Amino acid sequence: MSCITNSFFSSNLHTLPKPRPKTFPSTFPGIPQLGARLPYRRQGTRVPVLSSQADNAGTGSSLEKISLSNPSLLCSCLSAFLIKHLSTTISKFIDHPPLDPSVDPGQVFTGNFAPVDELEPTNCTVVEGELPGCLNGVYIRNGPNPQQMPNGPLHFFEGDGMLHSLKLSGGQATYCSRYVRTYKYLLEREAGISIFPNILSGFYCPHDVLAYVMAVGRVLCGHIDLMRGFGLANTSLAFFSNKLLALCESDLPYVISLTQEGDMETLGRWDFDRKLLASMTAHPKVDEDTRETFAFQCNPSFYPHVTYFYFDENGVKQKDVPLLSINQPTPIHDFAITKRFAIFPETQLVVEPANVMLGRGMPVVCEQKKVPRIGILPRYAESGSDTRWFPVPGFNAMHVTNAWENGDDELVVVAPNVLNIRNVFQEIEKVHFSLEKLTINMRTEKVSRKILSKRSLELGSINPYYIGKKNRYAYLGIAEKVPKMSGLAKIDLEKECEVSRRLYGPGCFGGEPFFVCREANAPKPYEDEDDGFVVSYVHDETSGQSNFIVMDAKSPNLDIVAKVELPRRVPYGFHGLFVRKNSFSDN
Repeated sequence: MSCITNSFFSSNLHTLPKPRPKTFPSTFPGIPQLGARLPYRRQGTRVPVLSSQADNAGTGSSLEKISLSNPSLLCSCLSAFLIKHLSTTISKFIDHPPLDPSVDPGQVFTGNFAPVDELEPTNCTVVEGELPGCLNGVYIRNGPNPQQMPNGPLHFFEGDGMLHSLKLSGGQATYCSRYVRTYKYLLEREAGISIFPNILSGFYCPHDVLAYVMAVGRVLCGHIDLMRGFGLANTSLAFFSNKLLALCESDLPYVISLTQEGDMETLGRWDFDRKLLASMTAHPKVDEDTRETFAFQCNPSFYPHVTYFYFDENGVKQKDVPLLSINQPTPIHDFAITKRFAIFPETQLVVEPANVMLGRGMPVVCEQKKVPRIGILPRYAESGSDTRWFPVPGFNAMHVTNAWENGDDELVVVAPNVLNIRNVFQEIEKVHFSLEKLTINMRTEKVSRKILSKRSLELGSINPYYIGKKNRYAYLGIAEKVPKMSGLAKIDLEKECEVSRRLYGPGCFGGEPFFVCREANAPKPYEDEDDGFVVSYVHDETSGQSNFIVMDAKSPNLDIVAKVELPRRVPYGFHGLFVRKNSFSDN
């Protein structure tokens, strides 16, 4: 396959830092000192993610290469350095309460939650079974991996995004891990200290608030350019418009390139809107029949709080549709589509901005009196006024497994219901996730519910060809402490029960179970829905060994087909993606 040539990058794109000589080992320090420089690019033929310059022609989109202006960088580094020492001085004279364990970096990022260094492509050993020949591509999983450990609070959700990839080809496997080179990551890498405040983690004492105020000052003075991004790209991945994307709902997507050797490179930020504070959900939905992609922007701080949009089959973004009926700042993480509708679950979580400025902790809280509801609007709506809302007391869905239509009047939604949602950020180990099947009659407005499993199930996947269509099988992680999963369960949505499960064993934990079809080139790969494999990284906390396991999705016990021993541990993370080699277009 041919590589992306330099001529692709037109003059309006910012230039990435040039490669520098390698002066230290191939596994890089995760927390560089002030002024430390890490090699950015690796030599090798890239597997292209953009078919040609025409991909962005006429779309009003751009791929922004991230560069750092030296004067601005120097000011940012100096101001961050002064803030760090000023806050340390203040803390000596002000008695502030200890951090909650949920945001204390020393307690959160321990064991297999602790960050790791980058690792260049490394060959792995298959220690059990054989890798199926049809798994020819790359499995990538995203997750938080802090580059800097701050003096103040840091929630697990706010670590810098790191991609852990496993290239599979001819029964062989190559592992690699790389940070997503976001603007935040590059700025803080050069400074050697934390510059951006961790808003979700919350503020607990005066110097937390001071750091936030000073960060706002650096933005106003032009030392930080929010137009270049402000997110972490640490949540999930998607492949559409011939682009492999690293996603986080607080920012726009970052385009990732893969090399033939199994390495990864951040090409830039896909700035399709050119708006201040623009962002996109970490869970876009791709309709495999129409090749359209549906997404939304959630902005709890400003009105409108949710804006819906979609991309046509050519990757051209269509107009925004603000959902003005969401009049309370609320974080919506995921949604669903059907052939005719888009479906938004609104939970009891709300945003309290005063918590930030007054140092009262996290800005996201649970409002016990609020009634959760499901919003349904036409898939190609021209206005958000077409949204219909259905109250569903006690139903709080952070993720949606799938949704489909039953005739003209009924919609079915399958999703894990977050019980005790007030604990979801502070004590997630106490939260039970009840997988439920909702049936909504749009004519009578009646909503019925069915619990599909008594286990605590979250972070699941289905055959992607069934997104928005009636499907039968779902594979979900058995939640120990999300995203730490003790096993997985296969749910039959037609029989409305669990039909098989696999536990990883004592001291062994995986993440999101990801379904991969056996034969992607079949004329109708969705005819045999569960003919494929379920894959996951699994870590043994006793031995410290991480493995990649491939399970037979059809087998009664989800039998292990292959196990790959990885060269080092893979921390627990969030969502993954399998991208087949033939998904990439030749140039």
